Amino acid sequence: MFKFVLLCTLAVASRADIGEEDGVLVLKKSNFEEALKAHPNILVEFYAPWCGHCKALVPEYAKAASMLKADGSEIRLAKVDATEEADLAQEYGVRGYPTIKFFKGGDKESPKEYSAGRQADDIVNWLKKRTGPAATTLGEVAQAESMIAENEVAVIGFFKDAESEGATAFLKAAEAVDDVPFGITSNEAVFSKFEVSKDGVVLFKKFDEGRNTFDGELSKTDLLAFIKANQLPLVIEFTEQTAPKIFGGEIKSHILMFVPKAADDFNDKMAEFKKASEGFKGKILFIFIDSEVDDNQRILEFFGLKKEECPAIRLITLEEEMTKYRPESEAITADNIIAFCTLFTEGKLKPHLMSQDIPEDWDKNPVRVLVGKNFEEVVFDPKKNVFVEFYAPWCGHCKQLDPIWTKLGEKYQDSADIVVAKMDSTANEIETVKVHSFPTLKFFPAGDEHKVVDYNGERTLEGFTKFLESGGKDGGAPAGEEGEEDEGIDPMSVNEGDDRPYPLKILTGVGNKFSD
Repeated sequence: MFKFVLLCTLAVASRADIGEEDGVLVLKKSNFEEALKAHPNILVEFYAPWCGHCKALVPEYAKAASMLKADGSEIRLAKVDATEEADLAQEYGVRGYPTIKFFKGGDKESPKEYSAGRQADDIVNWLKKRTGPAATTLGEVAQAESMIAENEVAVIGFFKDAESEGATAFLKAAEAVDDVPFGITSNEAVFSKFEVSKDGVVLFKKFDEGRNTFDGELSKTDLLAFIKANQLPLVIEFTEQTAPKIFGGEIKSHILMFVPKAADDFNDKMAEFKKASEGFKGKILFIFIDSEVDDNQRILEFFGLKKEECPAIRLITLEEEMTKYRPESEAITADNIIAFCTLFTEGKLKPHLMSQDIPEDWDKNPVRVLVGKNFEEVVFDPKKNVFVEFYAPWCGHCKQLDPIWTKLGEKYQDSADIVVAKMDSTANEIETVKVHSFPTLKFFPAGDEHKVVDYNGERTLEGFTKFLESGGKDGGAPAGEEGEEDEGIDPMSVNEGDDRPYPLKILTGVGNKFSD
């Protein structure tokens, strides 16, 4: 009996160690497994106290926990201070903040990466999709009205026979979409209320047309295409909240209008932009960015823009390689934007490559200064071995590397065939070289073959020297066979270096880049 009481006391004490803040469990390595056992379905945020995006998530995360509790759900939300629990963060591959993972059924070996937005509704909807039916059965009008009223976007399937092929295809589509709630009904009153006379699918939304009716073949593929084309507004503002939806979506071609929201003609510009967007629905995502917001200045810099040059239009594709385009006319009218987008969809646009002017003293210092206009002439000189650092002025890793790179330049300043150089990749772009992280180090050996070797060795003077003295072999790999580099991070996360000025969809998985 004593042993039984003791075991019960220890069990209670163990559970008591799981603290709680605003309905969110506070986890540590010491109580992590206990939490997974006590709560089979648990969403865990790995955060850093200094991370701005983590701070912005706090109220929405707490609100989501409250919403789940009010619904009587057994799903719990939890958080881990990854700076204090480094071992736990490393165990689950945390490389940026916030990183959010869902542990289902107490399984700690293969958690699911959270992939939806950062609003409370997004979090709750995603979790319900992961733990419940793909589509909620709507047996009466009030249920359907409630789903539509409580969500920015909701998709309802109207099927008189819930076992039909169309209904089956609808449910398969519902299973594939994480960030939108789905409902399904066979109730005649619901059909009548929403003026639906035959089997079909309707997307309800609180913007633009208000609702879209699917009119194609009831297949999973066509339904997903329909949802993709209609679930976002024709024009969407880039913010912390919308970024995951923008960059997590299927539309990889984005046209951006940089405009100060406080400008007198803001509404006029928006009207022209929105008018142009109507013909490219599902093909190009139309985004506007407030050029006066401090957090957006990196984005302007990435596109070679200054605040005083706005309003301005740019277009970018976020496939495996990103490509930027600039319109010939700076006038923001619907006709100009339509013409620009039409040329893009027809494949008739040439990429816009930024370049600074060549500095007069570009070759006077130990480290040569390259820009777009002199890059190929220097690096593809058949008599020179050229080692280049592609950097960003604001990158922490680049700043740490700078004194070492300067010493390397001094070491080979008088060399007849070795050139040490650097290029600001936020202001200069090269068609033949794609820079995916900062700093990127590439070696261009002498010869006529225009070879490129990526440096993957230690970032030390000794490591660089061995690399150059070996002709690019000790610490190098052919371009396209890179070794480990500074990692990508979640769309709204932050780390201490290798930041991107724009959340580029150039890595697989969750590897979009964003930084404070």
